[in-house]
Amino acid sequence: MGPRKDKETQCELCHLAFQRFFICLDRADLQYINNEKEIRTYRKGMDIFEEGHKTHGIFCIKSGQVKLYKNGFDGREHITRIAFPGDFIGMRALLSGRDYSVNATAMEETTACFISKSDFFQLMIKYPDFSRRLMVTLTQLLEEAESRLIGIAHRPLRERLAESLLFLQRSFHGTSPSYPLTYLNLTRTDLANIIGTTPESVIRLLSALKDERIISIKGRKIYILDRPRLEFIANAKY
Repeated sequence: MGPRKDKETQCELCHLAFQRFFICLDRADLQYINNEKEIRTYRKGMDIFEEGHKTHGIFCIKSGQVKLYKNGFDGREHITRIAFPGDFIGMRALLSGRDYSVNATAMEETTACFISKSDFFQLMIKYPDFSRRLMVTLTQLLEEAESRLIGIAHRPLRERLAESLLFLQRSFHGTSPSYPLTYLNLTRTDLANIIGTTPESVIRLLSALKDERIISIKGRKIYILDRPRLEFIANAKY
C-alpha cells in the first residue's frame, strides 16, 4: 500500500512514540516530520527490511508488531527482539552507518512511519533531548539483549519461557472483548525462536502451565491468569 497522509498518522496522535521521543520537538518541526515521513503498510509475513541491505532511514511502528531476527546455520530463525507500537526499528544500523544486521518482518498487519536519514539526523543535532531519549532506548535494548543471552545460556527452559511471557506481556497491547485479559498472540515457532528451543518443547511447557492454571490458551493466544506464580517460576522481578 502506498504512502498516505491523514490526521490519524500525525506523530502527536501516536501517543506511545510521541511521549517517548517526539514530545521535545517544537510545533514547526513536528509538522515538518508529519509532512515528510512515509506511512507504509505491511501485510503479515512481509519484510520491512533484510539483513545486509543498506539503511536510508528509520521506521517507527504505528500499529502491529514486527519480529527482528537472524537466520541461523541450522535454517531456523533466531528472534532477537519483537517491536511494538511506539518502537523504532533499524536505529542501530542507521546510527552506526552500517547495513542492517537483522531481518525485520511483520507478524501481523503493520503500519510503520519511515523517516529519512537526513531528517532524523537533523532532529538529533537540533534537539539534544531527542538524542538523549534515543540513547536511553538503545541502552535499555542492550540490557535486555544481554539478559536474554545470559538466560539462554544458563537458565532452564521453563524459567526462560516464564520470563519471556512476562516480558512480552508488558509490551503486547491486544485485548479481546469476550475475554478482557491481556494476551500474547504468537505462533509457537516464534516463541520457540525467542527462547532458543523447539516448538515441540514450547507446546509441552505451555500445556504444563495451562494444567497448573497459570495461563490459559485460546488458539495461538496466551492469557496470563496467575502472574505471581509465573514470576516465581521466572525468578524475576517485574
